[in-house]
Amino acid sequence: MQKVEICGIDTSRLKTLSEAEKRELLAKVREGDMEAREKLTLGNLRLVLSVIRRFPQKNDTADDLFQVGCIGLMKAIDNFNPAFDVKFSTYAVPMIIGEIRRFQRDNNSVRVSRSIRDLAYRALQVKEDIMRREQREPTTAEIASILGEDRRAVEEAVEAIVEPVSLYDSVYGDGDDAMYVIDQLSDEKQSDEILIESIALKEAIKKLGDREKSIIARRYYNGKTQMEIADEIGISQAQVSRIEKGAIDKLRKYMQ
Repeated sequence: MQKVEICGIDTSRLKTLSEAEKRELLAKVREGDMEAREKLTLGNLRLVLSVIRRFPQKNDTADDLFQVGCIGLMKAIDNFNPAFDVKFSTYAVPMIIGEIRRFQRDNNSVRVSRSIRDLAYRALQVKEDIMRREQREPTTAEIASILGEDRRAVEEAVEAIVEPVSLYDSVYGDGDDAMYVIDQLSDEKQSDEILIESIALKEAIKKLGDREKSIIARRYYNGKTQMEIADEIGISQAQVSRIEKGAIDKLRKYMQ
């Protein structure tokens, strides 16, 4: 590996840990062993490095993103529960990504107000609830009616969110008092269960074919209709519907 220094660290000499070593150190961390926490952090810096490479640096330096990513890593270490029955890296990556997204958003010269973001999140939650319950895509007017908001205001709020919404985006507050999207989506069940389902879904999506992934992403992450997708990729709406249904059936099977 080529020598590249970030925050004074030679990345070519970063240590790696086996899954067994990670589990052993995580058990010690849960007992309050700070030395184990430091070893676990140092042993996962390559993970942080791999994540920050996904992000355009914009006005931020690699050092900035690396430091922020390390904060996300340490939060993952402090909150990881072996009962999740997933690899630590699978749990840690979304935490690291969420921390970097918040940093880049909060340092963006174009800010979206908290009230607008909150309205957008509530609109997306209503949309997801209807799609899950009724297997159809609601209109903006329908979502606005349920929220008791003006249709145009809902449209503008959703459009104002340029970056994909992360379960770890902050809705309001900072630090230990922050409220995240995952907290807004949770019901009386523990949010740990929702997190496990989210991780399982991401792993299941990786098993889909490229066309299936593309259609699922457009439908459920970009909010496009089947007709819009058909026009974009040059197939019929019926084909999109068939591929989407097949992909969903596979996801359900993979997540059983």
